Amino acid sequence: MDLHFGDSKPTDEERAAVDALLGPPESAWEGADRTDADLRWARGGRAARDRRDLLLPGLHALNDRVGWISEGGLGYLCRRLTVPPAEAYGVATFYAMFSVRPRPATVLHVCTDLACMAAGAEEVCAGIEARLGPGSGVGVERGPCLGLCERAPAALAVRAGDPVRTAVSAPASVTEAVDAAGAPDAAPEEPPAVAAVPQAGDPSLTLLRRVGAVDPSSLDDYRAHGGYTALRRAFALGPAGVIREVTDAGLVGRGGAAFPTGRKWQATASQPDHPHYLVCNADESEPGTFKDRVLMEGDPFALVEAITIASYAVSAHRAFVYIRGEYPRAVRRVQHAIDQARARGLLGDDVLGQGYHLDIEIRRGAGAYICGEETALFNSIEGHRGEPRSKPPFPVEKGLFGKPTAENNVETLVNVLPILTMGAPAYAAIGTARSTGPKLFCVSGSVDRPGVYELPFGATLGELLSLAGVRAGLRAVLLGGAAGGFVRPDELDLPLTFEGTREAGTTLGSGVVMAFDDTVPLPRLLLRIARFFREESCGQCVPCRVGTVRQEEALRRIADRTGAGAADDIALLREVGRAMRDASICGLGQTAWNAVESAIDRLGAYS
Repeated sequence: MDLHFGDSKPTDEERAAVDALLGPPESAWEGADRTDADLRWARGGRAARDRRDLLLPGLHALNDRVGWISEGGLGYLCRRLTVPPAEAYGVATFYAMFSVRPRPATVLHVCTDLACMAAGAEEVCAGIEARLGPGSGVGVERGPCLGLCERAPAALAVRAGDPVRTAVSAPASVTEAVDAAGAPDAAPEEPPAVAAVPQAGDPSLTLLRRVGAVDPSSLDDYRAHGGYTALRRAFALGPAGVIREVTDAGLVGRGGAAFPTGRKWQATASQPDHPHYLVCNADESEPGTFKDRVLMEGDPFALVEAITIASYAVSAHRAFVYIRGEYPRAVRRVQHAIDQARARGLLGDDVLGQGYHLDIEIRRGAGAYICGEETALFNSIEGHRGEPRSKPPFPVEKGLFGKPTAENNVETLVNVLPILTMGAPAYAAIGTARSTGPKLFCVSGSVDRPGVYELPFGATLGELLSLAGVRAGLRAVLLGGAAGGFVRPDELDLPLTFEGTREAGTTLGSGVVMAFDDTVPLPRLLLRIARFFREESCGQCVPCRVGTVRQEEALRRIADRTGAGAADDIALLREVGRAMRDASICGLGQTAWNAVESAIDRLGAYS
């Protein structure tokens, strides 16, 4: 390993930010004042390299304190972790929320993605930029989905400092967003998580029943509402018994792939290589998705309990929760829940006196959709660029830190609690034979009551949209988000199951349901989807790196010609789409053409 450090020095603030995370340096090799002993031997090199996974938290520490990552600050962090600066620079520039160039201490991130675009985000953003000129001390950055689709359009203000301050403006007006950026501490408090649950109080709810009924900051309140009953049953069953219950319940992953959870856990638990890890994927960056955010903000102890059960089942003693960087309130709520559980003996060396030890750590993402892919997420945690790995080997064999790893998203894990409390047969009786249990749907766009809805698998799209109050003039419904597909208004009897949507030639994905009326121009929508994939491609493989660019170029040409002579470009789109689907390394490239293809074939776009 060849370490070349530049001459730039960290500022006192940058040094303090890194030292607050890593502790004070022990030798001049790490940046401390030089002593005679330091000239004779190097100390801590191997130990420092073992802390490579702290690179992402270190970058957050610098960015949070100063607002950007300077050469001196990056170099100091690299010395502390014995990471080559070129590698760390590659990591820092991978994420949209970091900057390696000077920028104002306050940054206003304005969402211009699908739901916000349909709600007038472009006009709001233009108004904000007109109000905040170059000398305002506020940087305005247009970006992808902030996960606040039920309150579109949305903006997130981040002011660097100690501590970093954040404020959400949603639904955002020009005045409210500018005020939030100018004084984050004085901004109105966000609505509670229950405001995103139109069904709140419905006794038939399973996954959402505690949201709004329980104080998310109180462990006692959570336990009074049945919390930690599932964990006690898990200890009574034993790891193999837990896996058997989850398998018999028919639980499949709720992130879109629908892989059987019990099979994944069994494959991880049976690996002879140790240690094992459990990773909770809370990086829901699919445009239109916000259900995991609502669960983390409204019922964080449920997630901590579910992670504990899953970790116990796969013999993991260390678990990670990877939460997207655009969710500051969710990070605070889950961290508080972890701290409370640890203080009360529900985490740590002897969980519930059962001799099982577990600790949970949070890792914050920094704006990279690709990190929702499980192996890209592992690379991100390990301190590398969040690029997907080729498979096999699969994560259950070699996942995080090269060890057997079970990875599940928030909704999947929270489903484990009712499985253990009501029993596998009762849980499996909900939904359909092939899609069991309840499912959360994120409904946004042209509806009167956007939010997270819970329905049993098998309910129809029309039933869901009736609950949400779909508006007149419905033009199309996008299922599964940007990686999903469009359906027509005459297809609302579509059953919301994995097999039902597959047979209909579309996808359920993670549960995104975005309705668009005839006021939303379809070509602009498709162009925004294409731009999203072009911006979010990690660039590792040629089919995706080049294909997403060619897809956007063709759609822009079609839009500029207002549909005239589009046949050649549509033929090119199909060819590029097939190449991406067949040859891309991960699901991003493989699904980047889905929505455009469905719009052409099902909606007659450009015809």
